[in-house]
Amino acid sequence: MKRLKLTSLIWREENGYVSKCPELGVASAGDSVEEALANLKEAVELYLDNAYELGILNDLQVTLEAEKFASSFEVETRW
Repeated sequence: MKRLKLTSLIWREENGYVSKCPELGVASAGDSVEEALANLKEAVELYLDNAYELGILNDLQVTLEAEKFASSFEVETRW
C-alpha cells in the first residue's frame, strides 16, 4: 500500500462546502469543511482504485509523485 500526499481546495458555496483535488480533477461536497474533506478523500480513493482496475494508474504517476507547493495570494481588481 502506498501513501500519497495530495492537495485539497475547499470553499463555501450557498448550500455547503465544495472540495476538490486539483491534481486529479476529483471533486466532492459536504455540509461542513470536515465532511467535504472526508467525502473528497473517499472520492479520490475510489478514483484511484478505478484507475488501477482500468490499468491507467501509471499514466497518473507523474502527477501523483510531483513535488507540490500550495499558497494563497490576493490581487486587486477594478470590479
